[in-house]
Amino acid sequence: MTGPKTNERPGTRATLKGYHMSASKARVVLNLIRGEDVKSAAEILAGTTREAADVIAKVLASAVANAVNNDSMNADELYVSAAYADEGITMKRFTPRARGRAAKIRKRSCHITVIVSRLDEDRLELLRVARSAQAAASRSRRVATSRRRDEPVPVAQYEPSLDVTEDVIVDPMIEVEELEAQEAETHDATMNEEEVGEANEDETVSEDTTEETK
Repeated sequence: MTGPKTNERPGTRATLKGYHMSASKARVVLNLIRGEDVKSAAEILAGTTREAADVIAKVLASAVANAVNNDSMNADELYVSAAYADEGITMKRFTPRARGRAAKIRKRSCHITVIVSRLDEDRLELLRVARSAQAAASRSRRVATSRRRDEPVPVAQYEPSLDVTEDVIVDPMIEVEELEAQEAETHDATMNEEEVGEANEDETVSEDTTEETK
């Protein structure tokens, strides 16, 4: 036995007619939100990168607004009971091809329909419990974050690696001069060591020459 016809399905609907997109592309996104509650469907559409997601999100918002204003329903108790896309008109155009031929271009369109209805009591109770648990978990995370922010930080984390008083002002030119003085002292010490070594070698050579002469 077939289900109810598309125009006989219960619920509050919103329809977008003649949108320039193929119905197959719109159905890919509609399959994601069919059967979801309105809040979850909006979140799914917001995280979908397809072009049809933005359009379907507007149709969904229109269906929810129709249910709230025309049928006096609560937006938190609605879900997407049906969502489908029908073929619209197809504009035929032609483009030139090789050897004088012509190729057909089909510019398709579709009619997008979203129907929202009220959740049954069992599913509505489960949804309320899930939302309350999510709200409690979110509040617990916020409280834990604020408590960590208010806790005093140990002093060891703020101990500087170098003891620098406020009265000491470090001049970069003084540091450069000190480095140059140290390099000069090192150079002088190296030269003195070389001179002492050469003098010792001269004394040794003179002693050897004297012994040979004797």
